[in-house]
This record gives sequence, structure tokens and C-alpha cells, in this order.
Amino acid sequence: MNRRITLRPGGAIAALLAGALLLAVPVTGLATFPGSLNGRIAYGMRIDGNVDIYSALPSGVAVQRLTDGPAFDACAAFSADGKQIAWCSQQSGAFEIWTMKANGTDRHQVTSLGGRMLFPDFSPTGARIAFGGSLAGASQADVFTIASDGSGLVQLTDDGADDLYPAYSPDGSKIAFISYRTGVGQVWLMDADGTDERQLTFDAVTKDQVPDWHPDGSRLVYAGGVGESPFDLYAIDADGTDVVQLTSTPDNDDFAPTWSPDGALIAFVSARSDGRFVYVIDEDGASEHLLAPGAGPQFAPAWQPRGDRLP
Repeated sequence: MNRRITLRPGGAIAALLAGALLLAVPVTGLATFPGSLNGRIAYGMRIDGNVDIYSALPSGVAVQRLTDGPAFDACAAFSADGKQIAWCSQQSGAFEIWTMKANGTDRHQVTSLGGRMLFPDFSPTGARIAFGGSLAGASQADVFTIASDGSGLVQLTDDGADDLYPAYSPDGSKIAFISYRTGVGQVWLMDADGTDERQLTFDAVTKDQVPDWHPDGSRLVYAGGVGESPFDLYAIDADGTDVVQLTSTPDNDDFAPTWSPDGALIAFVSARSDGRFVYVIDEDGASEHLLAPGAGPQFAPAWQPRGDRLP
């Protein structure tokens, strides 16, 4: 059964968390950093009622389970060197940001804010992590950054509407995010310090999980839909021009796209009549293949940059 994404202005975080607790809402990975080899793909998957993070080679083989606790674990995002994963977890009760090595070891809690902290993304140097969420008692979601050791929390947005899904540009100078400040989810950009906020998309398509940068920084890919129409994938130049629709599937919801480090492929989640799984397509929307079958629904992918190292 297909799952409709129904985020609304002013209620996006509440809807997300309610869905996440029911294990029904897609949770996303974020910005892809360049590399000459495409590494593993990390994704969430529900098995026996529990959501954990798994990874697989792009061919779908060699699946590894990276988390194994009873808490909800998803939102995986790789560091630029491919050695670390940031993710969101309920291990401490509230949704907080955690980090671990790419093989699932050496886990550390980064935030202890007591609110709802979701969708982390490493800066290119790995020194800071951006994330969206609402502080305890807050009525809106905002974008924050924090040092990877948990110090130096900075709030970047404070608009009054929900601001979500931050993604660093590959050079670290900008952050893309989704904002509901105009009443419809749109892609926005700001400088990495939170200054110079500017709207990138202006159409009637509600943007959702999640703006991901092409590894060369020239384009972004995101999910969008109108009204009750299924969500499809779109790409846009970083200056707001040349919008291209990549998928058009009247019976499927496609969302949570992430580019491969070499920029040739896009992984994403598609909710279809036979389940919700990660698929991989060419960057122009062609040549689709299923990543790895699973016993339960899969949550959004993140793609590991490998540089010139062996997979």
C-alpha cells in the first residue's frame, strides 16, 4: 500500500514524529560528497517491528546491519571521507543526533537537547553537523549546527515556520533546506553561517525529503508533489533554473533522493503496491534497479563517498 506524504505548514515536525513513531514516515539521508568510487549505501529498514540502519554495496549485495538496539534508528548521512555516519536515534528517549564509524562501531551521542533532532548532515570537513528539529517546548522546527563533539550549538533559522532537512553544499559554503515560510514547502539556500537566506523554488509543487546536492555542487535533487498527487523526483540548477522532473509514477511515491559520489546515479525510496524499498536510477531518471529486497519497509538512503579507496 502506497504511503502518501502529507506535511503541512506549521505542523511538519509534528506529522514527521507521529509518523516516525509509527514507523510509517520516510526518514532521509542527506548531502552526497564527491568521490571517484561509489561506496556503500546506508538505509533504514524495519524488521520484526524495529527500525535499524543497514548498508549494502550499490549492487545490493553484502548487506550489513549497523545498529541493533530497540530504539528507532535511521536518518543516516556519511561524512565526506566516508568513514563516519551521523544518524537520528531514540536511544536516549528523545530523538537526538548520534555518530558512529561506517561499520557501525564507536557510537556516540552528539546532541542532548531533549526535543526532536532529526536529519543530520556533516560539513565537508566533518567538524560540524547540521540538523533540523524543534527544541523542547518549541512550536516550530529550525535548522541548527553543532560541533561533532557536541559543543557549540548554533541556531541558524528562526522564522516562525518550519525549516527542515539541511544539506551542506559539497564545498561547505551553503546549506540547502526546506522551508514552509511561504505556506508551501520550498527549497531555500543560505550561507553556512545562516546568513543570506534566499528562496530557490517558487512553483506550486510542495517540496519534501530532501534537497541533496550533486557532488560538483551544480544541481540539487528533491521530492515534490501537488495536492494528492504522488511525490516524484526533480532536479534543479543551484541558481534556481532548469527544473527537470526525473520520475513520473502515478501510482508510486518517490522521495528521499541522494546522488552517488560520482554523480551518475541517484538512490531513493519508492512506495509502491508491493512495498517501500530503495531503488537506484541513472541521474536522468532512466535504468532503474532495486537495491536490496527486505522483509520490511526501507527508509531513505545515504551514499558513501570512497575517494580512491577500495570498496
